[in-house]
Amino acid sequence: MTDATTTGTAMVRLRRMSVAAAGAYGVQGLGYAVVVTALPSFQARHALDETAVSLILLGVVVAAAAGSVLADLLAVRRNSRFAVIVGFALQIIGLTGAALSPEIVLFVVSILVYGVGLGTIDAASNMQGVLVQRHWGRPILGRLFAVYTVAAIVGAMAMSAGISLGSGATFALLIAAGMQLVYLLAASRALDPERAARQAGTKAGRLPRMPIFVVGLVVFAVFTMDAGLSTWSSVHLVDMGTAAALAPLGYALYQAGVLIARLAVDPVERRVGTRRVALAALIAGAVGSIAFALIPVFGVAVFALFLAGLCSGALIPIAFGMAGRIDPARSDEIVARVNIYNYGGALIGTVGVGLLLDAGGPALAFIVPALVLLLALPALRSHATPKAAPGVES
Repeated sequence: MTDATTTGTAMVRLRRMSVAAAGAYGVQGLGYAVVVTALPSFQARHALDETAVSLILLGVVVAAAAGSVLADLLAVRRNSRFAVIVGFALQIIGLTGAALSPEIVLFVVSILVYGVGLGTIDAASNMQGVLVQRHWGRPILGRLFAVYTVAAIVGAMAMSAGISLGSGATFALLIAAGMQLVYLLAASRALDPERAARQAGTKAGRLPRMPIFVVGLVVFAVFTMDAGLSTWSSVHLVDMGTAAALAPLGYALYQAGVLIARLAVDPVERRVGTRRVALAALIAGAVGSIAFALIPVFGVAVFALFLAGLCSGALIPIAFGMAGRIDPARSDEIVARVNIYNYGGALIGTVGVGLLLDAGGPALAFIVPALVLLLALPALRSHATPKAAPGVES
């Protein structure tokens, strides 16, 4: 076999792995969007009040954190491909149970099972994305996260169409579960089988704590901002006098910023360098959050949300790419640990910002995401970015 043939075969395999990894991001994003947008339907079906829904969502966050730990254990025992398979199997069970549950107990149990699968895939898909990026030798995580964002938009639109046509949330959840099953059967074998973790049962040295903390703090900061603005931006826009029909435009512009950043961040990172892009994104997010908190003018507020979206869209793939470079031989374990910071940020952004908005108003509530972002700024500047992969500037 010639070198050219060997190279061509390796490239075909890499492209298949890349498509399979992108598929994992896509079906994950679609499923999550369907679940979130289905909540009002299930709230009505099971006669749940807002407190009950909040407690269920809190349970999902805790279950997802447990799922990230599960992904770590599975990656150590087998590899991240196996973690993806287990995670989607759990989601399929959870989605199907939630869709068909005739009573509240089964619904809650199913949603929590889905939550464990959600966290497992959050971690395992990023493990796969880090491995594929390493093989390419250049940033590609932005495009993978862009697939997630586009799929989430499609999922939300599908839910809207389903409710409008009278098929309801049940049908949409079953479709999401069906797509995940198709993915497992058709694409999961093409995922990267590499183990980037210690061998199960062997004693390994400690992982580097400070670099993990620095990257984890960035993830915590951006998910605090993301959850806070995604959950409460429309409420604030209405409270400051915006017409109810216009309020969702703020969230739409936030998501537009996220998608634009994810599509653009890979080439920009190659050209400018990881740290410069990360610092610029952190500053943009802080400025956007502060402007949204302090300037009650509709045009300024929605532009501030767009700026925050650019921050979120760029920083999340950059952070997980940095995590994968801390110790490439154990990147699966590191990504799982960094991913847990995601849920702490989501909890503070959703619950904490909501409580502050009620108690102290927007000036206090939306300053919190900005302060958390600014807290990550000196940590990112003072500690060296982990060694870049070939073709990736630090």
